[in-house]
Amino acid sequence: MMVELASGAEGRWTNRGGRRAVVCVNGGTAAEVPGTWSASVEWLVRRLGRRYPELGFLEVRYRVKSWRQLDSCIEDARAAVAEVRDAGAEGIALLGFSMGGAVAVHVAAAPEVRSVIALAPWLYPEIDVSPLDGRRFAVVHGSLDRGLPGVPGVRPELSQLGYERARDRGVDAVRTMITGAIHPIALRSPWGLVPMPRARRWEALVAEELDRFCA
Repeated sequence: MMVELASGAEGRWTNRGGRRAVVCVNGGTAAEVPGTWSASVEWLVRRLGRRYPELGFLEVRYRVKSWRQLDSCIEDARAAVAEVRDAGAEGIALLGFSMGGAVAVHVAAAPEVRSVIALAPWLYPEIDVSPLDGRRFAVVHGSLDRGLPGVPGVRPELSQLGYERARDRGVDAVRTMITGAIHPIALRSPWGLVPMPRARRWEALVAEELDRFCA
């Protein structure tokens, strides 16, 4: 189910309704280009939506998917949080992939947010982690991830620093490294979504956090 968010971004629902929902925000680049659907997030939602029919999943397509327009992406994510709240969700988890990790941290202060799951996240050194206070913060990164053209900040050592900053202020934080995993979880091809070799490990770790969120 497609919806237009209050910011003008697009949202795509799986299992709309229910008392709990997951807002999924994706990555971006240096180029200021129109938003697209994330293959990595879409692959996860397709599988997890079947596994958790009681959970609503709302994927966000930014108006502009660029870290140079981070404030715009944050506004889109806040509009998505409002959308799931209006749909009846009383508890919200934020799932952020790549740049979406930073976006999720920025909107985590919303009172309905219980958990932030950051996958291969961009956690730049100056990011304010105080919105994570009182939330669960799970960071997952691939051991083979590296800075990418236009996206230099996704290196595992930077997510380690972000995790440590959150943990040191008392946030319930955990970080897991996936041996042999690269940056994307899945890629889009003319024949559909193609999972990367460690994709099911990413899925399993997200599922562990969703089990905790639902408990």
